[in-house]
Amino acid sequence: MKAILLTSLIIFSAPVIAEMSKIGDEALADVTGQSGVYLSGEISINEEGGPQANNYFGDCSDLTKSCGARMTFQTQQDGGWFVIDGIQGSISFEGLTFQVRNISSALEFGGDGAFFGRDVIEIGLPESVRMNDFQFTLATGNSARPDDAGYKQVDFMTVEMSGDITLQGNLLVFPTP
Repeated sequence: MKAILLTSLIIFSAPVIAEMSKIGDEALADVTGQSGVYLSGEISINEEGGPQANNYFGDCSDLTKSCGARMTFQTQQDGGWFVIDGIQGSISFEGLTFQVRNISSALEFGGDGAFFGRDVIEIGLPESVRMNDFQFTLATGNSARPDDAGYKQVDFMTVEMSGDITLQGNLLVFPTP
């Protein structure tokens, strides 16, 4: 049986041949298409808890432990820390786009586009976003790690989201010198 399968595979795949070759500038000039990237997907973050377990982090079923991802940002060298804590849940989206757009027309940005004359990154917002038990807490802390000695965190608010969001528009990212 294996011999018959192997022989059939060799016979039917023999005519399939592919080759990559160089394309010159003249031939490439005749190629048209659409630039950019169109993305759809789902991101799940710590739905059951993260891989780290210690005196602070743990399994989501243990109510004495913090469950979810954590990000900290320090904006000044000797300043405090901004914290996004307990990030968990899932987000799915359809229609997130990325492309490069040239702004050089006097018809854009109230006439200022003609003076700009450069490329920007255009991020097209997804047509729909679905959140399933997505949550996070905004806080501040006195150090980056919650298991540091003397750590103190002040929670500002916790956000919990489930449902669909419809978005429209684009976000433009302008280069800076």
